[in-house]
Amino acid sequence: MHSLNQLPKMSYSETLLLSDVRKESGHNKIFMSDVVVTRKKNLFHGRKWNIVDVITVLWILAAHLLTLFAPFTFSWGAFWAGFWCYALCGMLGLTLSYHRNLAHRSFKLPKWLEYTFAYFGVQAAQRDPIFWVSIHRSHHQYVESDKDPHSPTFGFWFSHMGWLFDSGYIVEKYKERKNVEDLKSQAFYRFIKKTYLWHVLGFAAIVYALGGFPYLVWVMVKPFFLFKDSSRLCPDYILGNSEIKLRSSENKSGHSMLAHGLKPRIDEIFHHIPYAFCQYVTTVVVVRYDSFFDNLQGVRLTWSYHWTFLVNSACHIWGYQSWNTDDLSKNNWWVAIVTFGEGWHNNHHAFEYSARFGLEWWQLDLCWWFIRVLEALGLATNVKLPTEAHKLRKSVVSGNKLK
Repeated sequence: MHSLNQLPKMSYSETLLLSDVRKESGHNKIFMSDVVVTRKKNLFHGRKWNIVDVITVLWILAAHLLTLFAPFTFSWGAFWAGFWCYALCGMLGLTLSYHRNLAHRSFKLPKWLEYTFAYFGVQAAQRDPIFWVSIHRSHHQYVESDKDPHSPTFGFWFSHMGWLFDSGYIVEKYKERKNVEDLKSQAFYRFIKKTYLWHVLGFAAIVYALGGFPYLVWVMVKPFFLFKDSSRLCPDYILGNSEIKLRSSENKSGHSMLAHGLKPRIDEIFHHIPYAFCQYVTTVVVVRYDSFFDNLQGVRLTWSYHWTFLVNSACHIWGYQSWNTDDLSKNNWWVAIVTFGEGWHNNHHAFEYSARFGLEWWQLDLCWWFIRVLEALGLATNVKLPTEAHKLRKSVVSGNKLK
């Protein structure tokens, strides 16, 4: 007999009864949802910590505190610049390239355009294409099982970002993964994987050249999610000795020069923060009250990072299901609006190969509209969509209408 933590694949009707069964067994439901936490994962207490995890948590905490300066750096110019950068890196980089084109091969692009969009994804600072695609394919292969990288059955916070804080979890689950051989076979993606850090730092250097050093703080990150060979997804943690040396001295009244607007000098950068949090490098790259590029980097990247997290967490917890997927994936309209269509997650899990996530006319999917433009221009080919027969097999929800 199976335990609740080892339930086999179930039919849709059995899935509907799952929450009641687990509730009777003493399991807790996630707030305002029918999703039941069936696996215990201690995010903070009662678990083994290493230096990687400690520094990661402290870094994330510090980064979020520093983003509180965003209201003081607001300008409409920075707002619109951040908006368009989010569109380029978020929609074209993550949604179109990393997710629909590379992870699921929903359509084909000329190599020059495929690589261009993938590079936009690199500048979203959510890891290189090989890592991102491998984790995502593993999510679909092992959805909501013990090997799912960010299963909601461990709880909301684990699926949202807690899994990134537990480096041992990643090592344990993904010691050997060979689900991205199609990317590893291409020199471009191997090059990006090996040099990923420098692309992120290079963009930050451009920001520095245009905006100058911060008057409050300048923080850069050197990740250490490095790989010994292309067949491993297991990170090797390489820790270096480094420190941030800020040029400061005390004035006669005992106040730091920083309080008087003098700019700190960075002699070295941290060597301890994982690639998964390169996103937060530019969250706090610059914090100046007069800098256009501060808003461009900080607000835009913090925003895009958490909306990506919400696709992994909220879209398996809150929303509705239109298709029989034998999992907890949900269609979530408010996530879809901000993430260019990614929130139609039940649609996506039902038809993973589909380039279109918003299958109904009223389901906003900006990324799909852009793919249609590329198709009309002859740039996107072999665009995949679910057939009516496939829809019929998946359409078991009462009242679902086929198009």
